[in-house]
Amino acid sequence: MCSLTPGQDGKQTAVMACKRGALIVLEGVDKAGKTTQCKKLVHALQQSGRPAEMMRFPERTTTIGQLISAYLENKSDLEDHTVHLLPLMKKKLEQGTTLVVDRYAFSGVAFTSAKPGFCLDWCMKPDVGLPKPDLVMFLQLSPAEAALRGQFGEERYETSVFQRAVQQKFEHLMKDPSVNWRAIDASQSIEDVHENIMTHSLNNINAAENLPLGELWK
Repeated sequence: MCSLTPGQDGKQTAVMACKRGALIVLEGVDKAGKTTQCKKLVHALQQSGRPAEMMRFPERTTTIGQLISAYLENKSDLEDHTVHLLPLMKKKLEQGTTLVVDRYAFSGVAFTSAKPGFCLDWCMKPDVGLPKPDLVMFLQLSPAEAALRGQFGEERYETSVFQRAVQQKFEHLMKDPSVNWRAIDASQSIEDVHENIMTHSLNNINAAENLPLGELWK
């Protein structure tokens, strides 16, 4: 958030002093309610006078994502898939806007490494050095509970067995002490989940204001 401060000459001229925004990520298995909670968080922050925007990180099901998959399958060299996204993210953060991201690099790593023959550490390599989130909230929901919220499609990425494998990969990623993870019980009501998310978010937004933006997995 930017504010006016007196100039060094003591006169009425002023310079802009910006406290950076926080990078907040919501992760979780399918049907956990990530998109709903991202929208509610952004709205609540905006209503409280804090600049906030929602972003979606490139997923591996998109055209860009197919490049990532090709890289992970060693079929081609991956071009810089975030050549436009990363400068935009950094600029907004520097201007004081908090970014609420619906899935981030962790999803790509978890979903890819859940496939047979893919090493978790190896899947992390393309994302080393990305902007490091100030807070990653994992919406916990068992595959059985997720299935009650809507039948998974026939696609292999949406089967219950695969979802369990993905959750195990997330649990491994959450053991990394270099990333600020918080587990949220997504089986609660939408409003209760939102309240938990809001509390964690406000604490980290305040803490991040005067801290430099870190680099992921470095």
